[in-house]
Amino acid sequence: MPRIKTGLNSFKGSSKKYILAVARQFFSEYSYLGTSMDDIAQKLNITKAALYYHFKGKSEIYKHVLDEVWSDLRQTISRAIEQSSPQQKLSTLIKSYLDFVSREKNLIKALMVKVSPHDSQIINHIASIREQIINLVQPIVAEALSASESAKKVDIRNLASLLINMMEGLILEYSFFNKKIDSEKISNLIMSAFLLNFS
Repeated sequence: MPRIKTGLNSFKGSSKKYILAVARQFFSEYSYLGTSMDDIAQKLNITKAALYYHFKGKSEIYKHVLDEVWSDLRQTISRAIEQSSPQQKLSTLIKSYLDFVSREKNLIKALMVKVSPHDSQIINHIASIREQIINLVQPIVAEALSASESAKKVDIRNLASLLINMMEGLILEYSFFNKKIDSEKISNLIMSAFLLNFS
């Protein structure tokens, strides 16, 4: 990660956006629990008081960072909807999701782990984002499996949640062993499993 050598005054644009860009890198590298307001202020080359001028605390910065990640992920998922056939939509969704989560693996981990159980605001915020992700993925899964008789007996919402958890679990496993994921290959395997079970 490049060192930040200048303060907010030299940044052309929104100070808040600059803080969030730097904080996003920091949270991505060190996680929520491994990051302090002091760390962020030092990385920005500003005082902690200047940082508190823009944000009430670390949890507020983190919520904004998670919202940015969610916005980026929503755009990624939306591109999948542009595909022509339902199976192409699901395949593109899986590949795009895996690519996105690979890039943002440390921040995505935050949607599952690395948050203090006492920080209910962050936990509720993460729960809300996860709910929105399921809401976006569910219709794509439903459309891809709409022709299957056996899929009509399955709770599509739970299936969408299972798909998301499976992809995120794969990313965690690959990142644990410091391996690069082949999103094309994994996407094809997941699609084969889906189509086999619901054909």
